[in-house]
Amino acid sequence: MRGTRAAAAVVVCALAAVTGCGGGTATDGAGGSESPRTLTYWASNQGPSIEADKKILTAELKKFEQQTGIKVRLEVIPWSDLLNRILAATTSGQGPDVLNIGNTWSASLQATGALLPWDEKNFGAIGGRERFVDSAVASAGAEGKDPAAVPLYSLAYALYYNKKMFADAGIDGPPATWDELVADGKRISKGGKWALGAEGGNLANNIHQAFVLGKQHGADFFDTSGKPTFTSDGAVAAVKQYVDFMAKDKIVAPGNAEYAQNQSLNDFAKGRTAMVLWQAAASTFAAQGMKPEDWGVAPVPVPAGEPGSGRNTNSMVAGINIAVFKNTRNIDGAKKFVKFMTSDEEQKLLNKSYGSIPPVKAAQEDPAFSAPDLKVLRDTLATSAAPLPQVPQESQFETAVGTAVKDLWADAAAGRPVTTESVRARLEKAQQLMQS
Repeated sequence: MRGTRAAAAVVVCALAAVTGCGGGTATDGAGGSESPRTLTYWASNQGPSIEADKKILTAELKKFEQQTGIKVRLEVIPWSDLLNRILAATTSGQGPDVLNIGNTWSASLQATGALLPWDEKNFGAIGGRERFVDSAVASAGAEGKDPAAVPLYSLAYALYYNKKMFADAGIDGPPATWDELVADGKRISKGGKWALGAEGGNLANNIHQAFVLGKQHGADFFDTSGKPTFTSDGAVAAVKQYVDFMAKDKIVAPGNAEYAQNQSLNDFAKGRTAMVLWQAAASTFAAQGMKPEDWGVAPVPVPAGEPGSGRNTNSMVAGINIAVFKNTRNIDGAKKFVKFMTSDEEQKLLNKSYGSIPPVKAAQEDPAFSAPDLKVLRDTLATSAAPLPQVPQESQFETAVGTAVKDLWADAAAGRPVTTESVRARLEKAQQLMQS
């Protein structure tokens, strides 16, 4: 219920945008006119833990303070909480000065009117729009409008696999198709070990997987006019295929239905799970004690053939953007901070730390981003990833359909049947919620 109320706030705020929806620190002095040398920054949890993110970012924020005299108050927020926190801030007007957002939320948050538009002048203040990869900028807001944010980290999904677990099961290499993944998974899933990890309680992750499988089934979750089409045959088949990894194929542990805080990565690192579908996991595996030679990375499977466009799409265009609340009282300081975070050197350092790809063209030239795992991510972004719908209702989509998938995971974990009819009923309820 909490997620539903928060998602609905997008619509309310969009209607009220002119009369004060927006962020920024207005009364506590953090970044306001009473304290112009201070900014508040909400960072997303990119590393293996919130503490790891604090360690990485605090060192960089000190550099910024030394360069500008502006102190940054940092809060790292888990992904499971971030969207609700942002939506609450857009309605209350009491948000941070600068914040990270998932790039799939860009159009939804843009519709609130709370975020600073990145027009030619504002992009000029951070070195120009041309510094950034076009596809990354395209994921920062609705087509035809000035972006609502600036690309910070670029990501795509890959299949990470435990080499020892594969060898122990007599499997030579990673699966290229879903049929191969299920067949390999059944060989691995025995003796307390499982083939595939999932985060059934993470609404955004549910959406990402369902969207990609939907593309492979020839379906989108919205039509060209932006109307939801959650109950199409392709969408239903996609969601069922995903949940069937637990319900039918028995290659996902039932406990994964409740995972929402990267527990599947911990299981992978501990040798309890052989595969995970993830955006950038190298830093987490290292923090968990894994060596680079312990794991491999491959493109996410497709129905048949090689990854590509259309039915062989194998990832959504993933990434993190950095945004400024429009009503911050330290707009110049906020733009200086965005310029710092998207500078060539910071882009190299931060994206290396998180195992992501810089959306800044010059930073991509660093040899570190040609490592085997990052090459898979770069190739996927370039050839076989598709952007989620940039529609104002996207955050509601994540809440409504993500919750439907979460509930289906719960059914599977409890041994309740997951049928085409039950999947369609859950998605129909989600569509009704979107249309109410």
